[in-house]
Amino acid sequence: MSELSIILPAKNEAAGLSCVLPRLRAQHPQAEIIVVDDGSTDDTPAVCERHGVRRLASPYSMGNGAAVKRGARAATGDILVFMDADGQHHPEDVARLLARLDEGFDMVVGARDWEGQAGVGRGLANTFYNWLATRMTGHRVADLTSGFRAVRAAKFREFLYLLPNGFSYPTTSTMAFFRSAYGVAYEPIKVEQRDGTQSHIKPLRDGIRFLLIIFKIATLYSPLKLFVPTSALFFLLGCLNYARTFILDGRLTNMSTLLWSAAVVVFLIGLVSEQVTSLMYRRDG
Repeated sequence: MSELSIILPAKNEAAGLSCVLPRLRAQHPQAEIIVVDDGSTDDTPAVCERHGVRRLASPYSMGNGAAVKRGARAATGDILVFMDADGQHHPEDVARLLARLDEGFDMVVGARDWEGQAGVGRGLANTFYNWLATRMTGHRVADLTSGFRAVRAAKFREFLYLLPNGFSYPTTSTMAFFRSAYGVAYEPIKVEQRDGTQSHIKPLRDGIRFLLIIFKIATLYSPLKLFVPTSALFFLLGCLNYARTFILDGRLTNMSTLLWSAAVVVFLIGLVSEQVTSLMYRRDG
């Protein structure tokens, strides 16, 4: 069995792979390198063959998360390293992540600084994600959405069923590790900007994605930490509205009753969500 497996999800990244693969092989000659070809239509197969790395082919694009899951299932190493195939991540940084893993951690994440964010919009969103995840878990989260990470294979595979096929596999895996009391560390890294690629904010798409990641952070760790404050807010608004209408009109309005009802419903949903979350992480035997 190979001790280290390096997994690179790739979709039409032949140019990036041509630069990354020889550097990876030079740094880790004994490692198993797996390129998960997510339906590429460029020269990715030829590049993989030329550099003698293992390629897992998909007949069509299934998404980044799906590629990560396929690579994790196929890898033979006890340690898995996930990194982008586009040249953003430096192969030389893999050794730094592995060194932190040897300190006793179960996952080490390459944490980008502000300059490494893909635009101001993404930077602000990621800063908010990090703050929210820190508040939810009680541990400092330096980069929730970084795809460059080293993990212990057996523990990572425990959560494959949770990982989405599309975006946010880093968010899901990080919160799952925190929830299961597995040690997570962050190692500062520098990333390269992709040539000719800029981040453009699309309000509808990125707004929906923003909300989904927020809810995913909450529901994957402790739903009550989100639902209880929301319930309390509805209850407080109901009380304030009642105080206002009582002083002005001497009566209780439907709006106050509706807000109080919403507070109860949100709290009960939080209780059910907490139980569901607990069942998700239960491992029998």
